[in-house]
Amino acid sequence: MRLVLGSASPARLGVLRAAGVDPDVIVSAVDEDALLTQLGEATSAEKVTALALAKARAVAGQVPTGEDDVVVIGCDSMLDIDGELVGKPHTVENARARWERMAGRHGELVTGHALVRLRDGAVAAEISGHATTFVTFAEPTPAQLEAYLASGEPLGVAGAFTLDGFGGWLVEGIQGDPSNVIGISLPLVRRLLAELGIEVSDLWRAPTVG
Repeated sequence: MRLVLGSASPARLGVLRAAGVDPDVIVSAVDEDALLTQLGEATSAEKVTALALAKARAVAGQVPTGEDDVVVIGCDSMLDIDGELVGKPHTVENARARWERMAGRHGELVTGHALVRLRDGAVAAEISGHATTFVTFAEPTPAQLEAYLASGEPLGVAGAFTLDGFGGWLVEGIQGDPSNVIGISLPLVRRLLAELGIEVSDLWRAPTVG
């Protein structure tokens, strides 16, 4: 079986590789802003799950025909703070504003997951779900915050923070699945794979001998 990660996120790829899986990577070209506009007043979970499914479907359409058995994973993460769903800040100004709001408070990191199974080039099954992890943020000093912003790391990640990078210094605690905060929930993916009749251990790389 071939596993395809439909994401450009090095963090998601790193989580899977550390867990013994070496997926191929195909990046989707889904217009996230347009889809979010269409979703309107949907819940946070509904929005990220819809985005994940759109990405997985788009990538499934890029998989070459003739593949015997392929599973595509799509994911999308956002931070829910005070009922507002926020994604990547992209600019230093946006990231600074986010952190001024988040500092010393709690947020919910919500990640939508979608799996599309292909057999002989045709969609055989789809399944989706979401995971939520509660995050408690530190109160960085002005100097610490500016140093973090200058690193560039928070600009391209959901919620303007990471757990597995510089941002880990600024997270006081989490409640729930830590891998979900990084961008892909291993427990949820395991359960979704099982719903498709796939044991996650079948995707693990062969042990190195010697």
